[in-house]
Amino acid sequence: MSHRDIACFRIIRKLMAHINKNQFAQKKDYFEMAPNEQRDIAASSYTLCADLDENFKQFLAVFNKCGDIQCRQFELNTAQQGAFIFISGLGDINAVDMDLLKYAIESSLTGKSEGLSEDKKAAIQSKLSFTSQTSWSDDFRASVEGILSGKLAVLLDGFTQVLLLNVKGLETRSIEEPATEAVIRGPRDGFQESISTNISLIRRRLKTTQLKLEMFTAGKLSGTDIAITYLEGIAKESLVKEVKERVRRIQIDAILESGYVEELIEDNSVSPFPQVMVTERPDKVVGNLLEGKVAIIIDNTPFVIVVPGTFFQLLQTPEDYYQRYFVASAIRILRFIAVVSSLLLPSLYVALTTYHHEMIPTMLLISIASSRETVPFPAFVEALLLEVAFEGLREAGVRLPRPVGQAVSIVGALVIGQAAVAAGIVSSPLLIIVSMTGIASFLFPSFQLGLAFRLLRFPNLGSSSVFSQKLNYAKCSIKKS
Repeated sequence: MSHRDIACFRIIRKLMAHINKNQFAQKKDYFEMAPNEQRDIAASSYTLCADLDENFKQFLAVFNKCGDIQCRQFELNTAQQGAFIFISGLGDINAVDMDLLKYAIESSLTGKSEGLSEDKKAAIQSKLSFTSQTSWSDDFRASVEGILSGKLAVLLDGFTQVLLLNVKGLETRSIEEPATEAVIRGPRDGFQESISTNISLIRRRLKTTQLKLEMFTAGKLSGTDIAITYLEGIAKESLVKEVKERVRRIQIDAILESGYVEELIEDNSVSPFPQVMVTERPDKVVGNLLEGKVAIIIDNTPFVIVVPGTFFQLLQTPEDYYQRYFVASAIRILRFIAVVSSLLLPSLYVALTTYHHEMIPTMLLISIASSRETVPFPAFVEALLLEVAFEGLREAGVRLPRPVGQAVSIVGALVIGQAAVAAGIVSSPLLIIVSMTGIASFLFPSFQLGLAFRLLRFPNLGSSSVFSQKLNYAKCSIKKS
């Protein structure tokens, strides 16, 4: 054997070892996967065949240990074998038990079919016309996803395709007015947890073909449906393209609420300020669509995302458009005043009463000084204690049952506040300031925006104490020099 043959043999041996090593690594990775990931690979690798028993076994293997899966085999009057599979909690039992078998038994099929016939497919769909949505699928993975979405899969012997019937029967709550966005004048309907119902609430207000709707699916385990809707010709194409791209980039195991999508598509998830608008009102979404915005509807949540969100948009309510312009303008000005007050009132009080007495009128300064004679804490600590107590009472009122929560808020505001003033722990002027701040924070139409200002109030309070002290020392040094 020549040296050239020996060299070629060594190269071939190295290549074979490398190939075997890669195959072993792939097998090792497969067996180290979670069972659900192995089932996904099995579902994607299997191809539907004409053998009913083989297809049925593959479906049972994928849905192994799933107690809510209902499957049944049946025989038609022409000896045609069949089976159906669906999830009991997502499908309508009456439609499955009564209508499906009734129409299946009355099927006009004759004998076994060796292949897939378009005439026989049409005959099956005509017999099963009790449901408005029927489709054939030759993809095993797509059929599994259809069953998980609440559809019923019908398998017939001799057919290489699966008939998917929409028999969704999931219970949903009725359409009600949103509790967080109540208005005096305006529609009383609100979104609910069903994406199809939410889409219909928008469609009934915009009876135009310009209203476009594109469906996406996100979440590896949840498979949540996401709809992007906009008005063609009004919304910018660049905006629509950007929203679609960000939704496609979502990589997460499950989406349980619109907050998951909001954090994954916004520009800066660290900022406390909301960068999108979230609402439960269909009229508010339609109003923003008419202004060129894009709405993102997520299944299993009544909150719809509207992008892009602006600061001034978060201070508007749908009722502003239903009132006269000067009335709505006056109310908006009042909201801007409330925004400034909720952020700066406690900080201004601490800064003025501690380091800048000359800016307070004499009579008011005397009243404040007399009320603080028995208070053992500095103004900063006093304000911090009151703010923490107020936020705690507000959170307790939200989390407790509604009758108990209202009672806790009233007791906390009246009894505890009055007792704290009488005991000399806090002063009356600061209690008034904190109460005014709390009232101003209730004027925010957007809960997320109000929450951001509530959080920023505490670092702003500390900054007013620290930087005002440094400014006061700088003034004293200038006067001495």
